[in-house]
Amino acid sequence: MASTNKRKTTMAKLNRERRLAERRLEKQAKKDARKRAAAEQRELAGDS
Repeated sequence: MASTNKRKTTMAKLNRERRLAERRLEKQAKKDARKRAAAEQRELAGDS
């Protein structure tokens, strides 16, 4: 009987969660790119 009252996640919520996950991935990619750039700068500074 309890299964008839089960709430379904709305499309709006699913879309919101998907957008949030994509934003997190983009943010992490930017962060990694900044770390790589900083590491390259350190290497270049250390070589000269």
